[in-house]
Amino acid sequence: MKSRAPSILSADLTVQGSIVSEGEVQLDGAVEGDVKAGSLTIGEEATVKGEVVAETVVVRGRINGSVRARQVQLASTARVEGDVIHATLAIESGAYFDGLCRRSTDPLTDKGSGNRAAAPSSPPSAAQQSSTSQSPQPSAPKPPSATPSAPPPSGSAQPAKA
Repeated sequence: MKSRAPSILSADLTVQGSIVSEGEVQLDGAVEGDVKAGSLTIGEEATVKGEVVAETVVVRGRINGSVRARQVQLASTARVEGDVIHATLAIESGAYFDGLCRRSTDPLTDKGSGNRAAAPSSPPSAAQQSSTSQSPQPSAPKPPSATPSAPPPSGSAQPAKA
């Protein structure tokens, strides 16, 4: 096959439904649905509400959903609210990313549900365990705080008398 021209979805175009392409797609409009492409560029004014799957993804606009790609680049104007499964990830200074990212040797076959089950349980549970292990340390000084807890009941008794 010869190289093809990219498919361009202009800024004045709104798509409600999924987009599937084996080639290069440049999205400058809005999509409410999933986007699957060989290569995807999301322009600064573009928005996607759904899952994005591609070999390479360059995000300059907004994605509200998960991203699965071998190469992901979040430009400084990017705003991604969702999980990212990637082989390589580059995030420029100023980019907004709210979600979990997980490296995968084959992100195109990993499913979003596997990402939510595997990724949150590993890193956050370790963080939760460390915060839980930190909680007992502050709770160890609670016996001394039992002495200060005696004055608050007397203090609470004063407002009750008043």
